[in-house]
Amino acid sequence: MTAKTLPKIDVVLPEDELMARVDDLAERLAPRLQGDWTAINILVGATPFTSDLMKALARRDIHPMLDALWLESYRDERESSGRVLVRADIVRPVKDRGVLLIDDVFDTGRTLAFARSHLMTKGAREVITVALARKPWAPKGEDDVDFHAFDAPGRFLVGYGMDDAGLYRGLPYVGALD
Repeated sequence: MTAKTLPKIDVVLPEDELMARVDDLAERLAPRLQGDWTAINILVGATPFTSDLMKALARRDIHPMLDALWLESYRDERESSGRVLVRADIVRPVKDRGVLLIDDVFDTGRTLAFARSHLMTKGAREVITVALARKPWAPKGEDDVDFHAFDAPGRFLVGYGMDDAGLYRGLPYVGALD
């Protein structure tokens, strides 16, 4: 059996800086999250970010319910297919609740726009969108993400839940591939 050659992964955001950005994001979000809220993790890439954000919010005595929405637009490619598919829907009702919608990368805006509309149709009181990283070309204005932890370079990101065809999700930092 031959070992697979790993690609060069440049560290974009080391683990300690990453955790500081998540904590700062929780500090900015906390004043908005009073009352009944549900945090919805967009699977699979946002899972580590969601976990750390939930812990940072808990340290501020903010305890939203947690649910997940499994959406697919990339499959195993490095570019979006342009279509968003619901692979698994949320299980807890969001009617009359605020929703904190959590994604890993805000890129084209398609996934968050789809998910926001999907949750508003289910009766959410409001939807606040949050992304770990915001790409330089991402939409601005009313289609922008409400909050993000850092501005990402225009490169393909891996680590901290983000993958390349299923690989590198477990890296404790955000890296970029060529």
